[in-house]
Amino acid sequence: MTLSIWRYSHLILAVASSLFLLIAAITGCILAVEPISHQAKGYAVQDLDQVSLTTTIDALKSSYDEVFSLEVESSGYVKASVLTSEIETLDIYVDPKTGAQLGVVKERPFIYSFATNLHRSLFLKSIGRFFVGLISLLLLLIAITGLLLLAKRQGGFKRLFSKVQKDYFELRYHVILSRWFFVPIVILAFTGVYLSAEKFELLPDASIAHQEIESSNETQNFESLKDIPFFKQTTLNEVRKVEFPFSEDPEDYFHIALKDKEVRINQQSGQLISIAEYPFVQLVSRLSWVLHTGEGSVLWSIVLLLASVSILFFMYSGFAMTLKRRKKVITTAAMPDKDDCEFVILVGSETGTTYDFARRFYDSLTTAGKKVFLTELNEYSAFAKVKYIIILTATYGEGEPPTNARKFTTLFPNIKQPNKIQYAVVGFGSLEYPDYCKFAIQTDALLQSDSNFQPLLPLYKINNATAADFKNWVKQFSERLGIPLSFEVPKTKKSKNKKFAFEVMERTELNTDDTFLIRLKAKRDIKFTSGDLLTIFPEETEVARQYSIAKMDDEVLLSVKKHPYGKGSSYLFNLNTGDTIKAVIDANTHFHFPKKTSSAVLIANGTGIAPFLGMMKANNNTKINLFWGGRTHNSADIYDAVLNRLPSRYQNGIVHKCYSREEQRQYVQDLIIDKKEIVLDTIDNNGTIMICGSLAMQHDILDVLESLLNGHNIIRLDELQHNGQLRMDCY
Repeated sequence: MTLSIWRYSHLILAVASSLFLLIAAITGCILAVEPISHQAKGYAVQDLDQVSLTTTIDALKSSYDEVFSLEVESSGYVKASVLTSEIETLDIYVDPKTGAQLGVVKERPFIYSFATNLHRSLFLKSIGRFFVGLISLLLLLIAITGLLLLAKRQGGFKRLFSKVQKDYFELRYHVILSRWFFVPIVILAFTGVYLSAEKFELLPDASIAHQEIESSNETQNFESLKDIPFFKQTTLNEVRKVEFPFSEDPEDYFHIALKDKEVRINQQSGQLISIAEYPFVQLVSRLSWVLHTGEGSVLWSIVLLLASVSILFFMYSGFAMTLKRRKKVITTAAMPDKDDCEFVILVGSETGTTYDFARRFYDSLTTAGKKVFLTELNEYSAFAKVKYIIILTATYGEGEPPTNARKFTTLFPNIKQPNKIQYAVVGFGSLEYPDYCKFAIQTDALLQSDSNFQPLLPLYKINNATAADFKNWVKQFSERLGIPLSFEVPKTKKSKNKKFAFEVMERTELNTDDTFLIRLKAKRDIKFTSGDLLTIFPEETEVARQYSIAKMDDEVLLSVKKHPYGKGSSYLFNLNTGDTIKAVIDANTHFHFPKKTSSAVLIANGTGIAPFLGMMKANNNTKINLFWGGRTHNSADIYDAVLNRLPSRYQNGIVHKCYSREEQRQYVQDLIIDKKEIVLDTIDNNGTIMICGSLAMQHDILDVLESLLNGHNIIRLDELQHNGQLRMDCY
């Protein structure tokens, strides 16, 4: 419920303020450029703390007939209003040491004046200023509610800056940019509210009152201004503005505005006539102005420019995310009546990704001739003819249900289904987070507590919304019910990387598992490493197939299982030594061997061993334990030929093998349990665990690792992946 409140509050505030916020952000971008362009003129004076007021006043009086005022800008420019020998009044930038003119103060460009008026008041004067202040307040509230949503998504405030889960562009960068620009946006919003409050006199009185200083009986008149102690002791970095006397009459005095106070100085005696300390409110107002405008700081102006641009992006991405969520939800109008359906799919989805999988699964069942009803978990009710309930749900934040699933745990105990139900639960989450698929786990346990519900399949967890993993579950579901289902994995986007020509150096024959090795060499120098992916296009089509690379010197080694109808594997197997193919190297940085690690455990089954062969060759000084599972001894022969040539074979590399159809009939996860001390020692010593192979194997290995870690209280599984100690590339 809390999540829903914050999400809708965030959305409503954004919608309500969108037009005014758009204007404020665009004009903010323009105004942020002004301090940058102003600073680019190059009139800034260095070491103002080394230049006394005496030096500057003397230099100006020597250079000009009369000096009216002197101002030190926050930009470091020294500006003076003077009368020249040609009886011309000028506002100029000067060198405070010599009085030399550096440039003329020009009229402010129209675009900045226009943008300022539009930004401040929308050309509506006081009414406009009120709206601008209100929009600043709404922006502040949007930022705060956004932070709360971000904390929920990341799994708490402590994980606010943890790795962002991979997702579509708008969502991913909405999260990333919100972390970068939260503070600047809050500063912009808060100072905007403060300055508006000041305009409407809502702040405490900030007027200053000069206190007269009693004159001393022993008054000394100085022959020259440069002899006055106050001027000699005050440096320009302390000064904001100096107003010169109109005449030499003692009654006319210097009015000097410093950073924290104003003083009046007798021009002949140098005596302090009066002093006025700036109230705290006025100091805060001045700071708010500088923070809001970026005046005097190129760096902060750039930050404000980027923050204004980010607000525009947030507006776009926020609405794009809302539309995506709505588009991915299927309307019930296109479905059969819920009481006529044998299959019911219930969905818990926060971003719409899980709903997309549900829609594809719905299409598969419908194509198979089944009557299917799809709805949100919040809409759970009694279904007259239901026999199978399939729940696909994500987990949000710290193990919380998605917004459209938050009512399910309350609804479920109070609704009795008329039939015995077989159910399956699929959880979507990310191992980056500590509460991986927690809501799916809780939902599965809730269904188990009802004797009317019997599990059709065990709870299935999918990391990072992997389509191939979901396809694997659909296959299990299809086999369990004997229903032919086809699930199309979304097509891999065409690689934008350049295709290179590769020559086939060697291709082995098929082994007992219909597996072969193929070595390729690029016809020009290209950079790649073990763990990267080679993307090929069978039969010169644009249907991409990817294979994990083992880098052996300057050659690419692939391990490929030939499938009877596999386009990619058949294409590669039909190549002969000397043939040339076009392929793309796609960097797969998350699966590179770490540059610094004390030791590593590499876990693979079947052809998943390929990248590890290259890693062992390149890291022969690192202690490596390779665990590999195959069907028979003969399955390993093809890899032994490579392993026997590795320099680390009898130094730091140890290979542990198991076979599912011979000897003890072990799978690689069984081998991990037998050799758990090696795995736990590696983790305990900040070593790395890497997994490559089938998704089914990955699931089993993760279950084993989670069990081992829980039993020894070393580290949590999510922390293991978050800090880079667990790396996976399964298919």
